[in-house]
Amino acid sequence: MIATPSVHSLGLLLLLSFFLGFAFEDFFAKTSSARPGGIRTFPLLSLGGGILYLFDPTHLIAFTGGLLVLGAWLAMFYGVHLRERDEKGERNAGLVVLLLNVHAYLLGAVALALPHWIAVGVTVVAVLLLTGRDRLHTLARRIDMKEITTAGQFLILTGVVLPLLPAEPVTTLTSITPRQAWLALTLVCTLSYASYLAQRYWPRAARGLWMPALGGLYSSTATTVVLARQANADPASRRQALAGITLATGIMYLRILAIIAVFNLALARQLVVPMAGLAALALSIAALQYWLIKAPAAEAHDAAGRGNPLELGTAAAFAAMFVLISLASTWVKTEFGTEGIYWLAAIVGFADIDPFVLNLAQGGTAGIGDHAVAIAVLIAASSNNILKATYALSFGGRATLQSALMLVILAGIGVVLAVLLARGTL
Repeated sequence: MIATPSVHSLGLLLLLSFFLGFAFEDFFAKTSSARPGGIRTFPLLSLGGGILYLFDPTHLIAFTGGLLVLGAWLAMFYGVHLRERDEKGERNAGLVVLLLNVHAYLLGAVALALPHWIAVGVTVVAVLLLTGRDRLHTLARRIDMKEITTAGQFLILTGVVLPLLPAEPVTTLTSITPRQAWLALTLVCTLSYASYLAQRYWPRAARGLWMPALGGLYSSTATTVVLARQANADPASRRQALAGITLATGIMYLRILAIIAVFNLALARQLVVPMAGLAALALSIAALQYWLIKAPAAEAHDAAGRGNPLELGTAAAFAAMFVLISLASTWVKTEFGTEGIYWLAAIVGFADIDPFVLNLAQGGTAGIGDHAVAIAVLIAASSNNILKATYALSFGGRATLQSALMLVILAGIGVVLAVLLARGTL
């Protein structure tokens, strides 16, 4: 029994096959040698594949036979094609033409049997890969092998390790599960990795305030150190360094708020006013610093001279710190109550606050409500600003004194907001 395709599926099949044919014809228009495929061949292949699929949609005998015939024909073409030489005298061994013909044939069955978005998606991707050849080859030459290795590490973190971890607590000392700990690590690594790639491969990120803004997504503390050193070594870059330090801190508030929202929306609602207010104040100060300081602005140096944020050793250290802070938070809460968590927040702010914030956001310390957690987050962010102010003075000296003062002011305002929140007046 032959299945009956819908008019919409048949129309989509023709539309996509013509779209693929047009792209093929345009791309190979300047090629002197003939290539199988094009504005007539691809629609015919798609229609043929669709009809053969409809003859036997269960066992696909006719469809498979058609694919074998197409494969034999393409194999004969490829044997001749291999003897050709390109303009550099090298053997022309590309498979793109063959794969596009196979794609056109398979498109008939895909458009008739699967959801339409799949047919549209795979065809658009095929056209983009075809027409983007030069850009993709240029990008491939720019990327170091180390970056490919790092991308593999990122895929291991997110696609291999995360699904294998248990979703239940493994100890009574904390309610945080291994999967929650690794999910927190994955989220921070994703933000860090995206910021790192933008700074490394996006030319505009090296100009203006893009670098400190992206650095705030990665680490406002590291960005403060980089910019303070830059201001001390090059007085012409003082304006950008001062504004960038404050800007990175403003982005930090938004980053923390976004991370908390992923795991605990109720907590994010309590923090949205104070954190967004502090971010707005920091961004306003950064804008005034950039506009009012008269020193000539220089091009930003590579933020980076630092390494890639996705080294597996760094990831393991983050996970270990996350677990240790979870255990410490539970112990401090048991021994000293909620006030102990506030003191711990003040201490942790002089290190890396992300593990502490993520632990609290995921309920890593039982018996502490969102209200107390919000206060602890504000305290941790404020103490972290004191640390950055210290770094700004240590590495930048008098050149970054203004930014150090701004960070201290933001820290003081954060503590005031925490007190107001504790008293219930905010």
